[in-house]
Amino acid sequence: MGKLTGFLIFSSLFTGLVVAADWNILKNQKNKNNGVGDGLKKYCESWRINVEVNNIRGFDVVPQECVQYIQKYMTSSQYKADSEKALEEVTFYLSSCCTLEGDGKDAWIFDVDDTLLSTIPYFKTHGFGGEKINATSLEAWMRESKAPALEHTLKLFHEIKNRGLKIFLISSRRENLRSSSVDNLIKVGYHGWTGLILRSRFEYRGLEDEFMEVQKYKSKARHRLVDEGYLIWGIIGDQWSSFEGLPIAKRTFKLPNSMYYN
Repeated sequence: MGKLTGFLIFSSLFTGLVVAADWNILKNQKNKNNGVGDGLKKYCESWRINVEVNNIRGFDVVPQECVQYIQKYMTSSQYKADSEKALEEVTFYLSSCCTLEGDGKDAWIFDVDDTLLSTIPYFKTHGFGGEKINATSLEAWMRESKAPALEHTLKLFHEIKNRGLKIFLISSRRENLRSSSVDNLIKVGYHGWTGLILRSRFEYRGLEDEFMEVQKYKSKARHRLVDEGYLIWGIIGDQWSSFEGLPIAKRTFKLPNSMYYN
């Protein structure tokens, strides 16, 4: 009897483990009418929010069951509204924050991709984060210089420039994309920046390694600017790597982007 009882308990536990291992949120929350149930929507929204607040880090791909949700968000009016609200806070900050010295050393930093230029046209044919980023494919697209401007930052870019701040663009793009990046930026309306810093395997502004971790590379770029006497009033970017590390700016403003992490 004892052996039989032990067997039944083991069998029950084993069955529970199999069920747990086979459980899939997409399978269990699927709704026959709209394809994605309310439970899955909540899960994917929670995943996206936790990416934005930097709880979920270092992911290679968006969970497959959430790709459709991320695509819908990144092409929605809600994404636009969230971005515009973030930049309204920049405008509010600028209205009272900055007593410029007038010495040409007041600076503002922008990231490039999904901050000034949109990569959504590329990701429309590459899975909206559901596929691992292929650097060769992405760089080939960047060389075409066809990325559209993010309209919600284009106006602010010129507003900040017209206030007398020096604008620096610090991008994780590689140095061999400089010409196409400049062409793209100018074509869609960006001009008048003070410096465009890209990753190089050769020394450029003290940055030697294009394979340096993005956060360390951008931190080092800011160090170089501070060493040259610049005061960094703010940074706008879509990735946490644009802000982390020393030196820090007076304020940082993150735009939404849950398609990739770098």
